Amino acid sequence: MPPALRVAYQATRLFGPRTDVGVYAYEVLARLAVHDDLDVRAYAATWRGRGRLAELVPAGVTAVGRPMAARPLRTAWSRVAGPPIEWWTGPIDLVHGPNYVVPPTRGAALVSVHDLTPVRFPELCTRDTLAFPPLIQAAIDRGAWVHTGSHFVADEIRDHFRVDPERVVAIHDGLTPLAAADPARGRALAGADRYVLALGTVEPRKGFPTLVAAFDLVADDDPDVHLVVAGPDGWGVDAFLAAVSAARHRDRIVRLAWVDDPDRDALVHGATVFAYPSVYEGFGFPPLEAMSAGVPVVASTAGSLPEVLGDAARLVPPGDPEALADALAGLLGDEDDRAALAAAGHGQAGQFSWDLATDRLIDLYRRVVHSAR
Repeated sequence: MPPALRVAYQATRLFGPRTDVGVYAYEVLARLAVHDDLDVRAYAATWRGRGRLAELVPAGVTAVGRPMAARPLRTAWSRVAGPPIEWWTGPIDLVHGPNYVVPPTRGAALVSVHDLTPVRFPELCTRDTLAFPPLIQAAIDRGAWVHTGSHFVADEIRDHFRVDPERVVAIHDGLTPLAAADPARGRALAGADRYVLALGTVEPRKGFPTLVAAFDLVADDDPDVHLVVAGPDGWGVDAFLAAVSAARHRDRIVRLAWVDDPDRDALVHGATVFAYPSVYEGFGFPPLEAMSAGVPVVASTAGSLPEVLGDAARLVPPGDPEALADALAGLLGDEDDRAALAAAGHGQAGQFSWDLATDRLIDLYRRVVHSAR
């Protein structure tokens, strides 16, 4: 039997609440851990979280204990080919950075790029996020391959970066279907029997002000429906708050902050329609999760959403409140249409598997290592 492939895996996103990239990082790592032909070593580029990584990684993964300071290391890695990750992990065959950053290595390297928001919409980004593109290019220049979750983003990467097109590989992400939940609890949290639900950090990229404007149009003719927006405040929340303040039907807009998983699942199961009006998207976990729960979805055509959602969602142009309102009103007023779209969505969501995504990623690991020899 050949020796196990030695993989170093960046696990910083296991700290804190697990939003999209954090979910990806954990779900893949958990599946890598059960492969006997892999020797997986997790590291975390965080000074404040030093010493805690062993508590967070799945069984079967070795946690690297030596602390790492993210900011000075990122500065170094964007300018010079060092220090190599082997200073922390020992000898490896491949290092995988699942969150836009992969360090220098004496072996092979793979960096996951989930979207190009800092390139396409820099005005929607924080300073930390704007640092990603030079780090990605520096890794590519050192020989790293690039992985992404959609063909849409893969094409964007090929267009923007100096990279061999063959070294950019798209593998669709998996999906963890929502747990069963009581729709009545969701309706109680929403304070309404019929509601449109939107989930996510309230930040400019999510397009929530457009959703508020669209809801105002729908609510003119639908006196019972509510809008529920659930998720923590991000930067740029003022635009959303201003839209709510200006809405004619603001008394039917329910703002929930961070909700735990059981409440989140109940909100989705209880929703009449799920709305995802994103300005730009690299994959689209929330609408797929809603589909897995049998909830019809209205989403924008931004980024990878048409690729991922297919014909199983109503798709409208981003930033168009009238088109969004028409799609929402059509579904809210037609039970048969909702049922048909929900059935199509459930089938679409079933095509995305973390086991399949991880198996394909392991194949890519071996391809990347072979190319470096």
